Amino acid sequence: MLALSRKKNEAIVISNNVEVTILEVKGDQVKIGITAPKDVPIYRKEVYLQIQEANKEAVNADGMEALRNLLR
Repeated sequence: MLALSRKKNEAIVISNNVEVTILEVKGDQVKIGITAPKDVPIYRKEVYLQIQEANKEAVNADGMEALRNLLR
């Protein structure tokens, strides 16, 4: 993991097309702004993990259904 220090209104650039800017710092909370192309998905990590889990469950359910169909 790369750890960087940034102050309000400072930014970092990722892969030439994603910019993360520090908008506000209040106590232990930091508000950030992200500028990226529309085709770059951006999720909070907890939402991303929920999506990944739902995808795994869907694949497992589809796989079980396919297996049931083969056994018929």
